Amino acid sequence: MSERTSTEAGPRQPARTTGRTEGSTMKIGIIGAGNIGGNLTRRLTALGHDVSVANSRGPESLGALAEETGATPVAAAEAARGAEVVVVTVPLKNVPDLPSGLFDGAADGFVVIDTGNYYPRERDGRIAAIEDEGLTESRWTERQIGHPVVKAFNGTYAQDILERPLPAGDPARLALPVAGDDAAAKERVRRLIDELGFDTVDAGGIDESWRQQPDTPVYGLREGVDAVTKALAEASPERPAGFRG
Repeated sequence: MSERTSTEAGPRQPARTTGRTEGSTMKIGIIGAGNIGGNLTRRLTALGHDVSVANSRGPESLGALAEETGATPVAAAEAARGAEVVVVTVPLKNVPDLPSGLFDGAADGFVVIDTGNYYPRERDGRIAAIEDEGLTESRWTERQIGHPVVKAFNGTYAQDILERPLPAGDPARLALPVAGDDAAAKERVRRLIDELGFDTVDAGGIDESWRQQPDTPVYGLREGVDAVTKALAEASPERPAGFRG
């Protein structure tokens, strides 16, 4: 799985908005309905956003999630239609198989969030451009989909999206690293994460997103801004042996 999952039963926190203004509802497309994609669908619809969700098995397989959340199940080729934000949350090995023209009809200035991780031994197989050229996982994803991305949620435990949102200023609020080259796109993603109930830390550009890849100090870290900032600074650009093909 590309998503972090958790079997821990932490205390459930009620979903809260964090200052979204009247009229700021967005159309959001989510491609991938696994742990991260499913829980983002649940939270974003609860916050009032218009969510379309797709997976590899087709919209007919998403009936239960649609009934639970009010999201619109669609084919992957339709997920970005009219979307201001598109979340790509599929296994890395499946990224090249996404439909051509994936972003045709997306809203002007749309932003793509990439939640993916490279697991060469347990799932994805060896990807030469990552291994030999030293590309970060998200830079490789950009090349496959033909659009810049903002890397977020890749080291987040999926259940935390449901159970651990807190209002801004709460000392127990968790922080998530966010990397991207476009400052405006990154800021939009950071505002959305704030609305979901989490702080963020700017992790630099996509070529620096190795700081939040698997087995780095920040990966799976459940801490606030200071600890996340420190963990990003302590990361090594050398890919750990366990995450090389």
